[in-house]
Amino acid sequence: MNPDTLARLFATLLARKEADPQSSYVAKLYHKGLDAILKKIAEEAAETIMAAKEGDREKIVYETADLWFHSLVLLAHQGISPDEILNELARREGVSGIAEKASRKEQP
Repeated sequence: MNPDTLARLFATLLARKEADPQSSYVAKLYHKGLDAILKKIAEEAAETIMAAKEGDREKIVYETADLWFHSLVLLAHQGISPDEILNELARREGVSGIAEKASRKEQP
C-alpha cells in the first residue's frame, strides 16, 4: 500500500463533511449522525466475518476494505486522525498482548 493512500483518503473524508448530503455518500452518513456511521461499521464487520468464515480471499479483502473505509469515516467524524491510531499501534508493537490488555485495566 502506498503510505499516502490513507492520508489522501482521510483528507477526502474530512472534505466530505462540508459536502451536500445529496451529492456524497459520506456526507449523507455524516448528516445522519454517529448512530448511522456505527451501524454501517457493524454491518461491514459482520460481512467481513462472514467472508472469512466462507474462506473467500477476494471477498475478505473487499469486505475488509469496506470495514476500514467506514472506520475512517468514524475517525473523521470524531476528529481523530489515522496517525493517532498508527501511533497507538506503534506504541503496542513488541508488547505482549496480554501485558498491553492488563495495562489498560490499570488505567483510570
